[in-house]
Formats: sequence, structure tokens, C-alpha cells
Amino acid sequence: MVNVSSFLSRSAARWGDRPALCEDETVVATFAELEARATDIARRLRTDLGLVPGDRVAVVSKNCARYLELIFAAWRAELTLAPINARLHPKEIAYILADSGARLCFAATEDIDAIAAASPKIALADIAAPASSWQRAGQAQPSRGAPSPSIAWLFYTSGTTGRPKGVMITHDMLRQALLNYFANVDWITPEDCIIHFAPLSHGSGMYALPHIAAGAANIVPVRHQFTADGLAALFARHRGISMFMAPTMVRKMLDMPELESLPIDSLKTIVYGGGPMYVADIEEAVRRLGPRFVQIYGQGECPMTITCLSRRDIATAYERQDAATLGSVGRAFTGVEVAVADEAGVLLPAGEIGEVVVRGPIVMPGYWANPQATAETIRQGWLYTGDMGALDERGFLTLKDRSKDLIVSGGMNIYPREIEEVLLHQDSVAEASVVGMRDEKWGESVVAFIVPKAGYVIDPQALDAHCLNNLARFKRPKEYRVVEALPKNNYGKVLKRELRELLTHGDFT
Repeated sequence: MVNVSSFLSRSAARWGDRPALCEDETVVATFAELEARATDIARRLRTDLGLVPGDRVAVVSKNCARYLELIFAAWRAELTLAPINARLHPKEIAYILADSGARLCFAATEDIDAIAAASPKIALADIAAPASSWQRAGQAQPSRGAPSPSIAWLFYTSGTTGRPKGVMITHDMLRQALLNYFANVDWITPEDCIIHFAPLSHGSGMYALPHIAAGAANIVPVRHQFTADGLAALFARHRGISMFMAPTMVRKMLDMPELESLPIDSLKTIVYGGGPMYVADIEEAVRRLGPRFVQIYGQGECPMTITCLSRRDIATAYERQDAATLGSVGRAFTGVEVAVADEAGVLLPAGEIGEVVVRGPIVMPGYWANPQATAETIRQGWLYTGDMGALDERGFLTLKDRSKDLIVSGGMNIYPREIEEVLLHQDSVAEASVVGMRDEKWGESVVAFIVPKAGYVIDPQALDAHCLNNLARFKRPKEYRVVEALPKNNYGKVLKRELRELLTHGDFT
């Protein structure tokens, strides 16, 4: 096992005086300083706070420079990092703290009291406070899992179906993800940087690692928000900029009236993932911002590294007006096997729709202290993703939907994304999300939730005619429900479970 904190040590020896960590325009630490801080915090965690290899350390905070210092310090101390979405309810945080058996939780000042009330056994430290004020870790509620220094990151799934599960991400998995970034996503130089608008608790935090390894700076926006003014200020100060975005963030950027005036020459790469990017959106993005886009498809169980639609793939498909390729998530990463299987686990030929399965060195060893869930998800060496998709003869994977979002109406399978793509070609539609509603006659019927563009009024009859002109009749929505916004999680994913709840309990206009 290679401890991935060694990549920081290597960069500190080679690029010690270069900026490693910035908040907005301000350099917080050079590589030499970040190495020294991570080493000092690691010593405090082990010696002063009494943690031992394999102990879990949780972090509940919005993005800040200290967050990245703690990531590398935890790894240096052979501890397991458990980043927690800062927007969760204290009771949800308490569940993760208890399930992981975390002995220490770093939290933002404003959240400490609520977390302490919900998790009285956990030792808490203010992430913004000096290290000298941190209290010795106590004995949190015992975890069901055995400590393992090989586990670098304990990533808790979003819990869309039941309680969240802790994905065990090892140092070897992170090393493989780093190598695959260089092999398939992008090359990084010491003159480049990554701006972390997306949460460090998720994909953006994992993409810090290849930038640290390459001697590039990590920029944490504190004053500058994800607005035209914030982007303009950061683009003017930094060069060779990469950003990880959910597709909804790309859409938000495209909707900025000031987009054309931004100094985009500073922008090198936008890596997007974490949800569906509709063909109309990526076509507009390339047309207005140029060939700066790379798509990745992954999930917590196989972090950031299942398939990649490269910059060249996207640029070529855009030039050829190849909607099929633009609507795909690309081909398997180097060293990763991707296939499609039926319900019996039989691998299907090109063109057939089934569940996407993955195997390779990037796949998790299992869920934390949950062998039953592990056995259900990893079968005969394959990770069953829960996503429905099809491979073409070239090896390009096109996702249809999560298996739980599949609509079965009158015995026919209907994939919501196909309908959403059609709806988004209407000028009046800003966003669309399609779900199934219980129907006594057909089993399920199709319902489309529509967010109108500013200045437009939705005409259901026009939408219906448009769908009938582009889809089989059985796929067309039976209802169009207009909403001001779609419910989304912290990472920009549309929460279809909440839309299904609205069908039962909500009021619509």
C-alpha cells in the first residue's frame, strides 16, 4: 500500500516554494508549508489527541483551507477520513458519526453545538480554531467495523434508499484514480490550478490529489462565490484553471448574462459529472466556451473512475453533430472493465439495455461494517452500479437511468432521461425531470416536472405535441406539472424521490 500523502511530500521536495493552497487570491500555504502543517497536525492527532492508525476522523464543514490540510494530515497519520455533507441535519450527521465510530469530528464553529447535542459521545474540534485548542479524543459510540489504515476515505452514500452506507475507499483506489486522471481526463502542470466550488467532501476533494501530485495550486473560494463577479475575479488572478462541476453548475454558468465578458482564456478544463448532462446543454457549453469539457462517470463505490468522455471525444462529436456520442458518458477508464448485465447477471451484447457493472482496481472492497449490502452490490467480482445503460460497438456507454427510476407502463420500459432530453429542446423549458406515478390501469404513468425559462409560460398542449413528434406515444407524459425549481441535493443531483412524494402530497399550480 502506498499512502497517498506521500504525493504531497514528493511535491514539497520538488516545488516547495510554489503555491499549494489558496483562499481566493491569497496564498495560504506553499507546498513546503502545507507539508509541514500536515505533518504537524498528523503528530497532534496521534500524540496529543490519542488517535491510532485506522481510527476515523470526521469533517463537517463548508470548503476552507483547513479542510485540505486535515485531509492530508489524516492520511499522514494513517487515519481514515470521513467527510460529511455539511448540509445534512444534525440527526443525519449523528447517524454517520455513530456508524463510522468516529473518535473525533472537526466542524464549523456555527455547527458545533447542534452536532454536540445530537452526538454527545463524540469529541469535537472547531475547524477554524488553533490546533493547540483541540481536545483529546474521547470514546465515541463503538463502530461495528475493524480499523484499517489502508482505508483512506469513508464516503457515505446519499441515502436515497434507506440509511446511507459507508463506502470504503482505500489508498490504492485513490492512487489508481489519480493515475487515471492523468491517463484519461487531463494533464496537469505546476502552472495550473483547480478551483473548488464543488464540495471538498465529494468529488472535488478527490480531484485535489492529482493537482497536489502535479505541483498545481488548490484554490478554495471564500469571498468569491459561484457568480459572474466571483468567476471574473478568480479568472483574472489565476491561470490554467480546472473546475469540477455538476451539470447543474454548468447550466448555471451558461445562464449568467455576463458569461461572454468573462476572461475565459484562464479556463483550461471543466470536468463535469455526478448527474445527467443533457445533449442540448453540452452543445451550448462547447459553442460558447470552447472545447474545455471532459465528462466523467463514477459513483462513491467506484469514485470518479468508471468511464470518461474525453475533451477530444466531445469536441469531435460537437463538430460532427454526433448527438449519440455527446449523450454518452464515454468509454471505460484505463484498467477498468465496464459491461451491461441482465437481471440474472448475464453480460449483454452491444445495444442491449441492462444494469451497468464494473470491475477493476478502482472498485471498493465493500461497505463499512455491512457485509450484507456488500454481497448484494459486488457479485462474482463485478460491482453492480444500479444504473441502467447500453454499450455501443465502439465501447461508448449511454446511461438511461437509475434502475429505481425506470418507469414500467403497460409492460413497457420507459427511461425518463430520453423524455427529458426531448423536453429540453423546447424554448420554454429551463429544466425537466420525469418520474413515474402509480396508475391502476397501466401500473405507472409518466409525469414531467417542468421549470420554465424566465419570461415564458408553459403550454402543456405544445409540450405534448412536441413529445408526440419525437417519441413513441406510450412514452409521452400524461401530465406536465410546472414548478419553480427542482429539488436537488448539495451536489446538484435532482432528487426524484422528492418529486415522487410531491405526486402524493404536493399541491401544484
